[in-house]
This record gives sequence, structure tokens and C-alpha cells, in this order.
Amino acid sequence: MPPENDPDIARLEARCGHAFARRELLATALTHASAGPDNNERLEFLGDALLDLAIAAELYARFPQLREGQLHRLRASLVRGETLAAIGRELGIGAALRLGAGEAASGGRDRDSNLADTVEALLGAVLLDAGVDAALATARAWFATRLERLEPGVSLKDPKTELQEFLQARRQPLPRYELLEPAPVAGGAFRVLCHVRGIDRPAPGEGRTRRIAEQQAAAAALGRLQAGGGQC
Repeated sequence: MPPENDPDIARLEARCGHAFARRELLATALTHASAGPDNNERLEFLGDALLDLAIAAELYARFPQLREGQLHRLRASLVRGETLAAIGRELGIGAALRLGAGEAASGGRDRDSNLADTVEALLGAVLLDAGVDAALATARAWFATRLERLEPGVSLKDPKTELQEFLQARRQPLPRYELLEPAPVAGGAFRVLCHVRGIDRPAPGEGRTRRIAEQQAAAAALGRLQAGGGQC
């Protein structure tokens, strides 16, 4: 179990807004698959389902005028790997992660997929520690600022669609996505490169699924193109 006097754990709990009564749940939530069999993958599964419910319920209440498809797109714009990784950094998860030696040495504490997975695992742990209401409240608190910034009237498109439309508008070839490695073992991450005319090197992406990795790569490529003044 995490020691009570560990400053990284204390900061994490303070930022999470939940003090764990069952310390073993917190320990499991912070344990990556590379550190052993008692890891956070099952809690991640639980937290993923809880997060979908929390955000769906919040959007349903906030935007009574939106249709089902619009609500789906809004939720997808929030519950994605990049956002979860950003929340993980805000919570200070990286410093508290339990990693295997190889994963730690290769930058695992700041890897988007690890941070995103642990955010979901922590929500699963809160659910088991304090119940559904506490877990839903925790999820809402972590997403509060992002929920307030939502603009339902703005067209919501995923990064791959945005990149494709950006290139089509300039009569440029469509992007090509290259999978760098075969499908990873449990707990690993997919890594891809997005090849696009107009950027000096392929844009990388990483995620717990190939789709997430490609979305991240597309977002990185689009950002580079836009930073260059939109010229291809």
C-alpha cells in the first residue's frame, strides 16, 4: 500500500479531491502492467465505463436542446486520450506511478497512454472505495473546466477528419498513417506516424488503441500545418 507520508501520493490525493479509505485500491490504480500482475487494468475498465456515464449525464443535463448524435460528438470531444492525459498531468499522476524498470527508463511517467489509463483506473478505484455518487462527483470535478468551455454550436470534428478536410481544401494528398510496431502486449501502447505533405517530418501519435494513436498523430500534423500558415 502507498505510505501515508509519501509526498507524491499526498499531492495526488489532494488534487483528486478524494482521500482513499482503502489504500490498497489507490496502490492498484497507480500500478502499471509493467510493474506486475496486480496492476490497474481491471480498474481502468471500470473507470472507463464510469467516465462515459458521468460525462453523458452531465451533457444530458446541460444541453437539453441537443440531439443524440450531437451529444455523442460532445462526449467524444471530451473523453479521449489527449484530454485524459492532460488531466493526469494536472493531478500529478506521473510522479506517483508504479512502473517496471524498463517502462520508467523509457519515459513512462509522462507517456500519454499511461496517464490516460491511470485517470480511468483512479475513477474505478474511487467507485469501489466510496460508491457511485462519489465517483461521478469526482469525474465531474476533474472535467468541470472543460465542461464549462464547451460550445455545442461549434462543429465538433475529430482530428483525423479535420486534417483530411484541411488537406482537401488545399487540393493536397490525404495523410498516410504508419503503424510503427505490431499490436502491443497488454498494457502497451500503439505508436503511429502521420505522413503529410508540408511538414518536415512525420507527426507522431500514441495511444492505448490504434484509433487514439492516429487521432493524436493527426492533431499533431494539423497543428504543424496551421503553425506554418496553412501552406502545404
